[in-house]
Amino acid sequence: MKELLETMKIEALVSGDGPPLVLLHSLLADRSSFSRVVGPLSRAFRVMLPALPGFGASPSVDGGLPAVADRIAAAIQAFAAGQPVRLLGNGYGGFIALQAVIRHPGLADRLVLADAGAAFSGPGRQAFRGMAEAAAAKGLEAIADIAMRRLFAPSFHAANPGLVSDRRRIFLASDPAVIIAACEALATLDLRPALTDVRIPVLAVVGELDEATPPAMSREAVAGLLNATLAILDGLAHVPQLQAPQRFLDAVMPFLSRRP
Repeated sequence: MKELLETMKIEALVSGDGPPLVLLHSLLADRSSFSRVVGPLSRAFRVMLPALPGFGASPSVDGGLPAVADRIAAAIQAFAAGQPVRLLGNGYGGFIALQAVIRHPGLADRLVLADAGAAFSGPGRQAFRGMAEAAAAKGLEAIADIAMRRLFAPSFHAANPGLVSDRRRIFLASDPAVIIAACEALATLDLRPALTDVRIPVLAVVGELDEATPPAMSREAVAGLLNATLAILDGLAHVPQLQAPQRFLDAVMPFLSRRP
């Protein structure tokens, strides 16, 4: 059964029964990027799939990434009603998830960072600044090709033109102001000093070919966390749950399912 949850100004789809699991989507892909794994996950968990602020029917929020993380944290707390929460974030959603558990100790009892990290390199920061400037000057169409290259490896583009075209359409339907603001925020974000505040187990999963948040970012985050492990998925890129859903599930399910 699916239900529509509207709480703390966050609109979310909820399905399944079991321990609470929250999935946070990437900046370049909306929550439908989890469509290939929600079914299997819902057989083991009660899954909350929110639209992040500024996406879908969730209104945007002022105050940068900390404000986004606070709003998501409030919605998670209302959804979980005191139960231990598993939290999984992909890309931008991973940065929001990490910031949320730093700012709200006790929010989750385990965290999966899927193609995310704690801070971008110099070239990564410049890439976000360039995307923000191009989108502000010419609209999202100006960065759509870049966005798709950051989501999928070239070989995947060639083999799956329909899926890539669909993701491009979804990206172009995003609010440009939200994308621009997020790009500018990610260009300055650095959560590395607060990594030792994270006391819960963390699994970092990253596609080997991810150009948006390359494996080096996951390695750096894992090195700074107190209780973290790393899984690199060969041949995949920024949204492994779309590219190879079963491999993604095989990587995350043992971690999500085991007792804390």
